[in-house]
Amino acid sequence: MSLPKREVEELRPWVERTVKKVLGFSEPTVVTAALHCVGKGLDKRKTIDQLRPFLDDSAGGFVERLFEALEESRSTRGNKGSGEKNRKRELKIKQMMEAATKQIEERKKQLTAGGGSSIAPYQAASFMNDAIEKARKAAELQARIQSQLAMKPGILGVLGNTGPQNFVALANLHAMGIAPPKVEPKEVNKPTPLILDEKGRTVDASGKEVELTHRMPTLKANIRAVKREQFRQQLKEKPGDDLESTSYFDQRVPVPPAQRARRTFKFHDQGRFEKIAQRIRTKAQLERLQNEIAQAAKKTGIQASTKLALIAPKKEIGEGQVPNIEWWDSFILNSDTKFEALELFGVTSLVEHPAQMSPPVDTDKPVTLGVYLTKKEQKKLRRQTRREGQKELQEKVRLGLMPPPEPKVRISNLMRVLGTEAVQDPTKVEAHVRAQMAKRQKAHEEANAARKLTAEQRKEKKVKKLKEDLTNGVHIAVYRIRNLQNPSKKFKVEANANQLYLTGTVVLHKDVNIVVVEGGPKSQKKFKRLMMHRIKWEEHNSKRDDGDDDTKRNNKCWLIWEGTAKERSYGEIKFKQCPTESMAREHFKKHGTEHYWDLALSQSVLETTDD
Repeated sequence: MSLPKREVEELRPWVERTVKKVLGFSEPTVVTAALHCVGKGLDKRKTIDQLRPFLDDSAGGFVERLFEALEESRSTRGNKGSGEKNRKRELKIKQMMEAATKQIEERKKQLTAGGGSSIAPYQAASFMNDAIEKARKAAELQARIQSQLAMKPGILGVLGNTGPQNFVALANLHAMGIAPPKVEPKEVNKPTPLILDEKGRTVDASGKEVELTHRMPTLKANIRAVKREQFRQQLKEKPGDDLESTSYFDQRVPVPPAQRARRTFKFHDQGRFEKIAQRIRTKAQLERLQNEIAQAAKKTGIQASTKLALIAPKKEIGEGQVPNIEWWDSFILNSDTKFEALELFGVTSLVEHPAQMSPPVDTDKPVTLGVYLTKKEQKKLRRQTRREGQKELQEKVRLGLMPPPEPKVRISNLMRVLGTEAVQDPTKVEAHVRAQMAKRQKAHEEANAARKLTAEQRKEKKVKKLKEDLTNGVHIAVYRIRNLQNPSKKFKVEANANQLYLTGTVVLHKDVNIVVVEGGPKSQKKFKRLMMHRIKWEEHNSKRDDGDDDTKRNNKCWLIWEGTAKERSYGEIKFKQCPTESMAREHFKKHGTEHYWDLALSQSVLETTDD
């Protein structure tokens, strides 16, 4: 039940005194929180939960005192208002006793006047007993109320200070022969007086020194301060000899000092940073040298072999020791096999020099470079050729071998060439000029048509241009693609290879899809641009939902080898599906190019190890 604001403010002084008694100092926050809980009408449990962050373990005792004071203030306010009610109740009881006494006297008069004829003696006795019983109960009720009031000093006083109305109730009980109830006054606990001796020490009444109980702080900040002080005291204490004698004491662990040692300046040695700079420069120079070596190795093809050698299993072999068997032979022979015990046919201590073979293409022929004229030289040469042709025609006309050519008349030079003829009949002259112009145009078109190639000749010319001359060797390129499942990309590879008159094969294997093409240098150049730049191998937005999404997103094409051979090894380009490595190698071996597969597979393995 919530309290009005006026009653809550009446409790404030008592709450402030209690908080000061519990904490040892005044704390307005705790007072405000306690009054807020009382004003809201919270029960003991909720009030303890609200005040626990401020008082910790002392919250329970504080709330108990708070509710006891609240009950006392309520009873005090109730007794102040019920004083008038008690007087009215006692007056009513007194009137009831007087009415009962009058009724008894009237009954007695009736009995004496009537000679006992109207009411029987046993009825009179029962009437008397009822009246006495009612009076006794009323007196006991009043005495009980007064005894309860007497137990609370300061409200209406103890039993010895009761007013005259209490004497009336006791007199009625005494007149009826009823003993009043015994009331034992409750002892009031008062604080022990503080006695100090000459030295300022606390002593009791007999003069013996008394040690006062110290209240522990309950606020979090004070508790942390106490714990911090205790921790500092523990740090100052050093382990004794008995600690070192125990079995679990480790002397190797240093005990940190109570206070941190003072920091001092630490000067660097002379030349330290110069050595570091020299080390960095040497490292940079070494890295630059390693990059140059790597680039040279990559051009010569040593890099792939080096990386394949790194895949070999490593064994712990001491310096200067020779293994019984090399790692590349361990796949064929057992590890405990000794090389001296093996009998290898055809292996001797002699060195065999391989026979020298001529190259597949004869390169001894002298290479002639074409002569290319500049634009100015080309124009000059054309003028000279035309001039010679004109001179030749003039000589034939002069010798009479051919008639002189007709004058070349145009509309623009009509008047200058014909002169008076044009003036006499201009219409006739214009028609003659236009007919001559049409004749020249027709002769020009017929000459062009005679020089023009037919459809078959154009096709032959285009085929001849694309097929190129392969007498000096066939150019070969080998490409490796991670994923070649897309039908559109398959069509592009096949269609362009056929249009460029390239031969070869396409082997489809998981993560090792190989495209081998053979043809001339111009066709290889166009096909290389197709594979390396024009086709976008990555598929970021694939409409098909399959398990190779990661492979399609990271799809790529590599040119793993290009060179020349004496002749073609394949026919028209075709696709071959090979589920196993052995099947793929067998397909290349059938055409004598199994080294293409070995090279592509080794690079795929190296790429997997790098990832």
